[in-house]
Amino acid sequence: MNLKKWIALGLTGCFLFSGCAEQREQAQTALENSQQENRHEATSFAMDTVMTFTVIHEDGEELIIDAEQEIRRLENLLSVTLDGSEIKQINENAGKEPVRIPTEILELLQTSKDLGTETGNAFDIAIYPIVKAWGFTEEEQSVPPQETIDQLLPLTDLNDLILDKENSTAYLEKEGMAVDLGGIAKGYASDSVKALLKGKGVESALLSLGGNICTIGNKPDGSPWKAVVQNPLDANDYVGLLEISDTCVITSGGYQRYFEENGKQYHHIINPATGWPAESGLLSVTIVCDSGTKADALSTALFVMGLEDALEYWKTQDDFEAIFVTTDGEVVATEGLKDSFTFEGKDNDFTYRMAER
Repeated sequence: MNLKKWIALGLTGCFLFSGCAEQREQAQTALENSQQENRHEATSFAMDTVMTFTVIHEDGEELIIDAEQEIRRLENLLSVTLDGSEIKQINENAGKEPVRIPTEILELLQTSKDLGTETGNAFDIAIYPIVKAWGFTEEEQSVPPQETIDQLLPLTDLNDLILDKENSTAYLEKEGMAVDLGGIAKGYASDSVKALLKGKGVESALLSLGGNICTIGNKPDGSPWKAVVQNPLDANDYVGLLEISDTCVITSGGYQRYFEENGKQYHHIINPATGWPAESGLLSVTIVCDSGTKADALSTALFVMGLEDALEYWKTQDDFEAIFVTTDGEVVATEGLKDSFTFEGKDNDFTYRMAER
């Protein structure tokens, strides 16, 4: 699972009323008290990560419970390890027989395949056997022999994942294949929880699913939510500030999960073409998109692609923006973030430019 730990939240703001200073102060105090009464927060652990929920609503406490239950429901469906999950059943029956699955999962698998095709297989939910060979699903990691990687690569072709909409089944054609939705599941979960809360009247909320950020509306004072894009080289530093409203922000980076062997560092983002950690010249990729599902997948895919190919792909799309941090110290933001992203990395020798279509 990608633990995208890059967000720091700014939850303060101001609200001004017209009239004399005393009236403004009284009104602001009343507003802040009302907001605090309706502000509800909770932290839980699911999908192998810490999740926090901030909901501004008079029934926020109950709504957070609903959100947590939705997360648990999805975890039971999508987990690659939990007994009884549909994904685990698909993997256990690889090369044997199709598995009947709920329409919801079938559609998510299809979305994953489509995003894989669109990105030239830079996003590949069938890469799991190789990820496991590297030990990123285990407590200990090590570099696998090239022979092992060569044997596993033929088991990672998404064309061998057969989805039958008419019968609502999924089938992995080759024994030893396995799919893992870890690169898209938290983004999908954020979309699901966001829809649930909006459907119950929530107009202001912030969801952090292991660092995957999804917001509903603005902060209670009407200002945008704020998030920082972490400096991949320093967990206590950041390279820029984002202002976001009613959208999702998700980052993937090699700095988030890695190990060292014989003096070399190996991160968890595997290039499906080689079976080795991607060496794309990027340290991190941040995606800003209304769809958490798409943002989650693209943060990985564009990291694998590298800056130039990622920008070419972005130019063909109109529903997301991105921020790239390169290994040579450049921060590149796409032009749709012109009014919402502020570069803050100059003091740490980063350079900055905006990419245009």
